[in-house]
Amino acid sequence: MNRKTEPASPKEILITGFGGQGIVLAGQIVGKAASLLDKKESTLTQSYGPEARGGACSAQVIISDRTIHYPYVRRPDILVCMSQGGYDRFADTLKGDGTLIIDQDLVQPAAARGSGFFAIPATRIAEELGRRMMANIVILGFFTSVTEAVTADAMRRTVSESVPRGTGEANIGAFNKGYEFGLATLKGRQKKAEGKKGVR
Repeated sequence: MNRKTEPASPKEILITGFGGQGIVLAGQIVGKAASLLDKKESTLTQSYGPEARGGACSAQVIISDRTIHYPYVRRPDILVCMSQGGYDRFADTLKGDGTLIIDQDLVQPAAARGSGFFAIPATRIAEELGRRMMANIVILGFFTSVTEAVTADAMRRTVSESVPRGTGEANIGAFNKGYEFGLATLKGRQKKAEGKKGVR
């Protein structure tokens, strides 16, 4: 039976880190996957610090079922941090019920976070795969599984089309590693929650 559902509210996504981590590419992949393959409206804006490599860098993506009238993220629903500086700058802008995703080896949150907090050793995983530069793709896989903001199929196809020629297979492997890490994280939380219920 088909039921009519109301269009979902726009999702404001902020990805932050430093130049050289592929932050803008990550934002481009999310926006393209949402608009070209998931057939949603999306916008992308980006900013760089004074230095292209090593300076502050962020990508802002908005995804919506409806026309987006203002392209800048003000209060992100999802904040992805790949540097301490990015976390320090943007953590306070995250919505109270928002989702925070960090590279756990590069970011130390200032305070305990609730159910919307997720951590993954993205850079370490990328190094184990032989390419540190794929940390952004690892974290995109994780982002995809824990938020479901974009479909996994759309993300995989866009990753494959967006990375340098000859690196597609390696990057898809990196994406899958992050995606599987996210699924395992969610499963672990579910088991923990069920265990707590069973204790009562």
